[in-house]
Amino acid sequence: MNFDLIVRGGTLPDGRIADIGIVGETIVAIEPELNVTAGTAIDARGNLVSPPFVDPHFHMDATLSYGIPRINASGTLLEGISLWGELKPLLTHEAVRDRALAYCDWAVSMGLLAIRTHVDVCDDRLLAVEALLDVKKTIAPYIDLQLVAFPQDGFYRSPTARENTLRALDMGVDVVGGIPHFERTMADGARSVSELCEIAAKRGLMVDLHCDETDDPLSRHVEQLAYETQRLGLQGRVAGSHLTSMHSMDNYYVSKLLPLIAEAGVSAIPNPLINIMLQGRHDTFPKRRGLTRVKEMQALGIRVGWGQDCVLDPWYSLGTADMLDVAFMGLHVAQMSSPADMARCFDMVTNVNAAIMGLDHLGLAVGKRASLVVLDAGNPIEALRLRAERICVIARGKVVAERTRQDTRLAIEGRPATVNRRHRPTGR
Repeated sequence: MNFDLIVRGGTLPDGRIADIGIVGETIVAIEPELNVTAGTAIDARGNLVSPPFVDPHFHMDATLSYGIPRINASGTLLEGISLWGELKPLLTHEAVRDRALAYCDWAVSMGLLAIRTHVDVCDDRLLAVEALLDVKKTIAPYIDLQLVAFPQDGFYRSPTARENTLRALDMGVDVVGGIPHFERTMADGARSVSELCEIAAKRGLMVDLHCDETDDPLSRHVEQLAYETQRLGLQGRVAGSHLTSMHSMDNYYVSKLLPLIAEAGVSAIPNPLINIMLQGRHDTFPKRRGLTRVKEMQALGIRVGWGQDCVLDPWYSLGTADMLDVAFMGLHVAQMSSPADMARCFDMVTNVNAAIMGLDHLGLAVGKRASLVVLDAGNPIEALRLRAERICVIARGKVVAERTRQDTRLAIEGRPATVNRRHRPTGR
């Protein structure tokens, strides 16, 4: 067989060393050694070859807008929402599109080749929806972009949100979103979960709700989400994002709640960078950090992925489109320190996130799309420790980003000439 591209001698996440043969946009061979030539060969020897990074929770309509029209002085979630309300009337199609495309350039450079972004539909112009639909077409050759119709000011609380949600879905938005804990009452929140899930069931769409993003342990809309998922046969198509109230819930209630979520096949998407920054703002000490119960959910077979959420926007003043940063923070806050847990954190920002988004074409296997990343690391745990450089990024069988490994030169007598912080254990 003739190959268009071969990635030679890379270390796969499971520890195997293999050549990967690519024809067109498809992986057609993964073997210990492929004794053939190809139009292009990538030398990955000694480096980790990974599936692409995937972000199942982002806000691309707001990204890179930090400081417009002002900075979030308190750093709180509610001031961020208020600031976004000030920014929305100032948005233009061109500004949203250009900032989103700039972020996607960052994403490609970091091997982030699939993103699910929530887009606010509470602006009657649906300007951001139109802009991000344009972006989706532009980046389709290298990034899978899913759009979520997100009534950010409340599906019922905002007078035109229901109508605008339906309009956005009619325009081609992929996923039904919501924010039940932001409705005026708990009852309205529960009612919104029911109707949003019914809309998704009728249209054959997935659901991804901002759910219980609060320190209030009585915010329990994820229970309603699990119920509606089973009632409407939506198993495997529903995600609850954030779920931060679970951090503060009574343990007995959680012992009932988690099996319900598992039975319903609802996925969870915590966003560790943003959750720990925004939650616990009313606390003195001890101060809660608001990350949901990740290990407990995984122990019951609930699918849990890590999300980025924000980069340089009204809610978060940092970020680089690096999903290894996200997993690194999640690893620490969830205390996932065993070798198995750390490797799982890497899997969460690649394979698990792809599964949450329904992207069955991604992954390192014959027949899958030829989108992959070569990292300056020997294994997934080292990639997390170093937040490893992306040496090469391949999207749909084409090299879309490359970087020369940058070792640091040392000028210290008796020590090596260069250092790069990779570690090869030696015997004692």
